[in-house]
Amino acid sequence: MTFLQKTALAVAGVTAFGIGLFILLAPHAFYASYGIALGPDPSLLSELRAPGAGLAGIGAVMLAGLVRPVLRQAAVVAALTVFLAFPAGRVLGILADGAPSGGILVALVLELAIAALCLVAFRRGTGPAVSAIAAR
Repeated sequence: MTFLQKTALAVAGVTAFGIGLFILLAPHAFYASYGIALGPDPSLLSELRAPGAGLAGIGAVMLAGLVRPVLRQAAVVAALTVFLAFPAGRVLGILADGAPSGGILVALVLELAIAALCLVAFRRGTGPAVSAIAAR
């Protein structure tokens, strides 16, 4: 695994794990940072915490791929999936609903930057390809 690939997985993993954990443990504070006020509705909070836990778990897989060769391919797939899907969803939201808050637009830019880093790090022809990572 190259230095760039390790860096991409580390950045993606720390970001996904940290954001997911923040949403899971403190959804009011997390969403307030985007200018979104959440009420006390337990159903809404559950619907926010559950994907937060999922994002933290996927981030943990990304980070585990740095130290466990058997998990590298899964880690790469997870990183590419998360950091391509999140911006795709945000762009679709912008097209369907209009522009969100500035904080969410900043998140979109950061997600695109991480997606670009992952795409560059894991494109074929630059060191070990995604399919060959698990073999190492």
